[in-house]
Amino acid sequence: GIPVRTDIAMTGEITLRGKVLPVGGIKEKLLAAHRNGIFEICIPKENEKDLEEIPATILKKLKIHLIGRVQEILDLALDRKQARN
Repeated sequence: GIPVRTDIAMTGEITLRGKVLPVGGIKEKLLAAHRNGIFEICIPKENEKDLEEIPATILKKLKIHLIGRVQEILDLALDRKQARN
């Protein structure tokens, strides 16, 4: 198996065809991740507008990935280096 990275958070809904759908509570989820020391976060591409609600001082500390398809999440979240060891 390939382990999942522990330094990245993600949110969204995935269809059976692999499309990532928008969800609610993006502001709260990003603030909670930041508060808990997670600074790399995947959110649905369709939630990009919600980033306007995040204070700029916090947003500049986060690395946000806007995701449209599930394959993009797999490429980011799986720790393939760890699997080889």
